[in-house]
Order: sequence, then structure tokens, then C-alpha cells
Amino acid sequence: MAPIQSCGIKVGHIDDVQELKRAKTSEIPDRFIRDTKERPTLDKSINPSSHDYNPATNLNIPVIDLSQLANGSKDEFLNLITACQEWGFFQVINHGIEEEVLERAEKVAMEFFMMPLEEKQKYPMMPGTVQGYGQAFVFSEDQKLDWCNMFALGVEPHFLRNPILWPSKPSDFSETVEVYSREIRKLCKNLLKYIATTLRLNDDVFEEMFGVAVQAVRMNYYPACPRPDLVLGLSPHSDGSALTVLQQGKGKGKGSCNSVGLQILKDDVWIPVHPIPNALVINIGDTIEVLTNGRYKSVEHRAVTHKEKDRLSIVTFYAPSYEIELGPIAELVDNNNNPCMYRRYNHGEYSKHYVTNKLQGKKTLEFAKIIN
Repeated sequence: MAPIQSCGIKVGHIDDVQELKRAKTSEIPDRFIRDTKERPTLDKSINPSSHDYNPATNLNIPVIDLSQLANGSKDEFLNLITACQEWGFFQVINHGIEEEVLERAEKVAMEFFMMPLEEKQKYPMMPGTVQGYGQAFVFSEDQKLDWCNMFALGVEPHFLRNPILWPSKPSDFSETVEVYSREIRKLCKNLLKYIATTLRLNDDVFEEMFGVAVQAVRMNYYPACPRPDLVLGLSPHSDGSALTVLQQGKGKGKGSCNSVGLQILKDDVWIPVHPIPNALVINIGDTIEVLTNGRYKSVEHRAVTHKEKDRLSIVTFYAPSYEIELGPIAELVDNNNNPCMYRRYNHGEYSKHYVTNKLQGKKTLEFAKIIN
């Protein structure tokens, strides 16, 4: 979440999708209607918006038991290798974060999004920036929009924080996000140690390389949409982070948000990610793809909407310090069998490149690729 300043970018009028839902209109504004080739498929086998969707008949992303990795289970490390090499996504269970911490984070996120629009607009995401309330990655007046409201904050290091964007309501918002983010940071450090082990590297290689790691949190609210076949909740993209941690709303109580919305692209098919209670979804970001010289690849993913159900998610991005210079790790480059595929670059420059371009598949990673 590089600290980019707005520079006269004109984004035109952007409707707040929660307000569109509240108006109970069946008309979808043109800026949300995707071109035909971008629209989510209505094939029941892979579309979670279908009422008779059956996950048992479809592929599911790997599930990794963190407690087994901690115990040194060879089988679980093999599972982690498969997850990183073949999927780029996995769900992690027994991750050590108390259920209450996850529930409190979801609660304050939901309370924030349920506030009146004028209250949320006190924390605006200005054009060209990625912190605050609104829509990120919008750079023109005719760009297609996502059916999603976002609230994003820089967390670590503290210089990334914009204090005026941290809300006073709910009253426990800041404290809850602090506690939640500390726990997620510990998880990311542990996961990177285990990932390093699968690569036969020293388990502290990433922590030593990253310096004071950058961490940001983004809360996404996807209201029900009368025409989910025409819109996307979030455009297809890979993440610029090292690791991304996603908490999918558990959907307890009033105003629950438990519809399936995340999809990942595998073998040219969009695969839905079905939430497992108390699990967290982990995905490999562009940074790990570069560092592993393509052995572990970031994966394109998107969010779709539901005709009747809202959806909430909380996403944490974990990445190296902006001052760090990155490139493929020497041990993972072999000039004969696995030549260097990415150049060395400053991570701050890449982060700036990432957040100043619209989400468009894995296009931003071209910044780092060596073109022969």
C-alpha cells in the first residue's frame, strides 16, 4: 500500500453500491455492466450464485493444517508444496488465531459498512490513492467499476498510517484492527518460514530479507446485486504482496454475509473458494513469484456477487519494506534448467506501479519480467 498522492485524476461519478441496493432499483448503472467477455459465467458447475450449486462435485483449493506444519509433518509440508506450486491458494486451519479475534474484526467491519453514507464519507478514498472508503484502482471516467465498497488502511510501519482515515465509529474499531493485525502479522511470518522450508532455504530468509514488512488491511462489502450475471464484485487480478490473508465473512446473526464470492483462475476455469469455518484463505502474491523465480506463482482471482446475499471479507496484504531491492533468490536460479525470469527492482517502485494501475489480471507483474 504505497503512499501515493492524488494528482488530478478524474474518475467521474461513482455510485455507492450499498445505496444502489437500498434504493431497490433493478437498473444497473452502465459503469458496472461488464463487457460480455468479462461477465461471470452462469454455468452452474462453477457459479456460486446458482441456488443448486453443489461444491462436492467441484475442485476445492487445498487445506493446510498449520499445527501439523508446526509439528514437522512431512505429509503436510508436501501438501504445502502442492498448494504453492499448483494452486497459489490454500485455506489454513488451526492457525492459532482465536475465534473471538476473527469475530470482533468481522463485527467492527460490518458496523462500519452499516453506518450512514455521510458518516463513511468522512474517510474518503481520494482518486489515485488506496486508503479510505470508496473504490480503489479507478483512474478514468469511463473505467468499469466493481460492485463493491472498500475501506482500506495502512497498518505497518506506522508512517503508512493516515490518522484522519481511522474512524472514530465504531468506538472499538481501531483497537480491534490493531489486535487483529498483530495476529495476522504473526501468521504471515510463520507461513513464510514454512514456505522457505519447502524451498530448502533457511526458514528466516524472508523475514531477514523483508526488513520492517509492510502491512495493510482492506475490508470489502459486496451488496446483493439484482443482476450478478452482468457485474463483478472485484476485477480479476493477482496481488502485489508477498502473502495475502483473506477472512471470509462467517455470516452470523443479523445482516449476515456468508455467500460464496471469491473465485480463482485454474486451468482457465474459475473455481469458487468455499469458506471453511474459522479458516483463513492464503494466496501467493507477485513478490513471492519473483523471489522464487516463478516456482510459486501468484494466481489471478476475482469476486462475483449474489442476487440475494451480501458478502463481507477482510483482506490483509503483507509485503517487504519499500526500501528493499528484490529479485529471484540465487539458490532458485539455474542458468541451464531454470534461468532468471525476473529482474531486480526496488519494491517501493513496484508497489507504486501496482497501485497506480487498474486491476487487470497479472499485467502489473510485467514490470518485473525479463523480456527475451
